[in-house]
Amino acid sequence: MTTPVCSKCGKAASGNFCQECGAKVEGYFCQECGAQISATAKYCNRCGNQISVSEHRAAATATLGGKNLPWWIAGTAMFALIAMLGIQMMQRGGPSIPPAAPVTGQSGGGAMTGSPPDLSTMTPVEAANRLFNRVMTAVAAGDSTEAQQFMPMAIGAYERARPLDHDGLFHLSMLQRTAMQLEAALGTAEEILEDNPNHLLGLSAAAKAAVELGLGDIAAAYYEHVLEVYESQMGQDIPEYMDHAPITDSLKAEAEAFLGGR
Repeated sequence: MTTPVCSKCGKAASGNFCQECGAKVEGYFCQECGAQISATAKYCNRCGNQISVSEHRAAATATLGGKNLPWWIAGTAMFALIAMLGIQMMQRGGPSIPPAAPVTGQSGGGAMTGSPPDLSTMTPVEAANRLFNRVMTAVAAGDSTEAQQFMPMAIGAYERARPLDHDGLFHLSMLQRTAMQLEAALGTAEEILEDNPNHLLGLSAAAKAAVELGLGDIAAAYYEHVLEVYESQMGQDIPEYMDHAPITDSLKAEAEAFLGGR
């Protein structure tokens, strides 16, 4: 068995981030045997260890002081962010959301789930965006049952729609972080930054995922870069910046607040 080694400090690394210096270890690795795995793997192909959502939840819980968080949202800040995004996407005329259809039976104390939207006539990206809107609307309404129902469908739809543009990758990272797939969310955000290291939404998504993973130094590096490029980036006519104005408009203040609190 080969133990991953941090390329920055040379120390053995048992996970996806170096315990010595905090640098990201290239790729993703099984916590049980150290074998390299894909970011979306559910089981290790060497030892069969299940890569469960609970591992991601535990990391976020430790980061936020041991609070017992629902799997679908990491604190009130995340809720506010998703609510703003979902409401704005509906206001700007995004894909319409089919109304929830009642079903028989009870789930979560009587909560009703909706019927899935008809995706058969849509392109893969259109289908992914429709499901993203469905999840964001459910989260904004506090409907955890519907959010849980459509979250796996939305994540899977974006994976099938690859290659994704920067906006699609941001949506996927946001969904992964909401589902507490924190390492996958960070990896997806870094895909944006590999193509454009100054992309504000990529920096925002990477910083937030790093914070929830307990990687304060990495989050600080992303937020410092936000401050370096914010004015020049906001001066460009980048459609996704305007589409996600509640996020980009407040990102500079968010970065300053995080760095000021360290």
